[in-house]
Amino acid sequence: MKKVDFANEPQGIEKPLPSEGKTHWGSDAMAEAIRSLDIPYVALNPGSSYRGLHDSLVNKLGNERPQMLLCLHEEAAVAIAHGWAKVTEKPMLAVVHANVGLMHGSMAVYNAWCDRTPLILLGANGPQDASLRRPWIDWIHTTRDNGAFIRNFTKWDDQPASVGAAYESILRARKIAATSPKGPTYVVLDVGLQETKLDAPPAAPEVKRYLPPAPVGPSQQQAEAAAKILLEAERPLILMGRVSRSESDWAERIKLAETLGAVVLTDLKLAAAFPTDHALLGAPPGTYSSGVGGELVKTADAILLLDWVDAAGTFKSTYKNERVGATIINVSLDQHLHRGWAMDYQGLPPVDLQIMADTDPAAAAIRAAAQKLGGRKKPSWPNRKPFQRQQVAMGDAAGSIAVPMLASAMQQAVAGRTISLIRHPLSWAGHLWPMKHPLDHLGSDGGGGVGSGPGTTVGAALALRGTGRLPVAILGDGDFMMGNSAIWTAVHYRIPFLAVIANNRSFYNDELHQERMAKERGRPVENKWIGQQMKGPEIDFAQIASAQGATGFGPVTKLGDLAGTLEKAVKAAEAGEVAVVDVRVEPGYDQASSAAITRAPGT
Repeated sequence: MKKVDFANEPQGIEKPLPSEGKTHWGSDAMAEAIRSLDIPYVALNPGSSYRGLHDSLVNKLGNERPQMLLCLHEEAAVAIAHGWAKVTEKPMLAVVHANVGLMHGSMAVYNAWCDRTPLILLGANGPQDASLRRPWIDWIHTTRDNGAFIRNFTKWDDQPASVGAAYESILRARKIAATSPKGPTYVVLDVGLQETKLDAPPAAPEVKRYLPPAPVGPSQQQAEAAAKILLEAERPLILMGRVSRSESDWAERIKLAETLGAVVLTDLKLAAAFPTDHALLGAPPGTYSSGVGGELVKTADAILLLDWVDAAGTFKSTYKNERVGATIINVSLDQHLHRGWAMDYQGLPPVDLQIMADTDPAAAAIRAAAQKLGGRKKPSWPNRKPFQRQQVAMGDAAGSIAVPMLASAMQQAVAGRTISLIRHPLSWAGHLWPMKHPLDHLGSDGGGGVGSGPGTTVGAALALRGTGRLPVAILGDGDFMMGNSAIWTAVHYRIPFLAVIANNRSFYNDELHQERMAKERGRPVENKWIGQQMKGPEIDFAQIASAQGATGFGPVTKLGDLAGTLEKAVKAAEAGEVAVVDVRVEPGYDQASSAAITRAPGT
């Protein structure tokens, strides 16, 4: 197969021929409204319901700002926008076709919602005027209330009834999506409006007057109250959850912990929040609070929650049925998004001081208040022993590969480089990857939707392009198989990254669930693999990637072959290629992770 010469090819932008048309159309005004958002990309899969807008993006805007990113599935289009926002903290655009495209992309919308990530989704509807519908196809692609399909997991949706209203709707969608707590918004553009001929373009509003608000901080009184509680505590603990990617905010969070003498725990489901080599980190990032982290939660006498995901679950798994003894300070705006349809808001935690504010302004205000009070006057956490970092034991060169061995080999392969770990599988553990910068680790997809990994990887890699960071993703085999069409988009638009497939040939998380069922019901544990394993034939992921223009490596089956293969793959990604490595790993999780994943905390 002929490989693309990434060094000599243009940067992937598809340049249209100049258009001399002077007629104005409704979709032209919509396209100008989109351009006013100053968002560089729009990810889409084509569809007739927005053919007018598609034409305007190409022939009115010249396919620049935004540039189209052609995707092979709507779920990939939305996931790419999600991945972009995980790096930039700003919304990107995705477009879906009518009701059918919306249904394809809905899982990715739910992921962005649960991840509290800004995203602007544009959709389209067949003509609401039935006399304008083409026979058959327009009827099955027209719905009465298109937004209803995802309304329970979007912040806001609209179906404007005029071209002028569409302009306002698009501006409002950006403002709401980018306002904390952030999330997806959805605007439906009627085919009839898109294809309406205009005498003149509508007057454009002053965009700078419709921007999202600045992050919200706490009152001085609240900041001082929180600082006093934490300074007077003997064992203060900070649970850092949803926080920003800003380097200055990262430095401020470190200063906050040091000023308070507080031990810190972070969440593996979320992006990096605190350096993993800092003396005040209490335990490696985890998906659940267990082991050393759980003991710290139970021992703390004052806990500062910085938009911590599932505080009630954390307390349930550590305190069991006992009363939560610590004084709890909760900094979060998340309750503004709590709905009745999905339980993504988690349990209701006990709180002694509620601060409705963004986390990083609150962290800065609490630190300033603590300094004003003189800072910590006596040592905190007496007799606390720093956690011992686990060393990964490497096996025989001819032997099989476990996920920790893969992680160790990856660290060696990328040594001396600046890396962003975009994704990791369920078998990953917090001690396997160092985090010293807010972009060193980007967390999971929020909603647990299998198939999101490739798309969010492409979106994050796009946002990281030109930063000097090497985007790296460790993806599960099932996740890659469901979403691998995103690889083509990455190759086509020259979005380099390294993806390593931790290929255990199984939906192994569910094998563990079946093992638990068998044990509880006295049935054969040996049957747990049935309906779970992807064997006979085993899938060659390197070939799947190569077929889409990527550079595939593997399958790697022996530990002795791993280091050399990863070294080649890293060099390929650095040369501008999309490198995908199929690594056959042994099924298995860390013992604590396995127990937490297969059994709900506290049960």
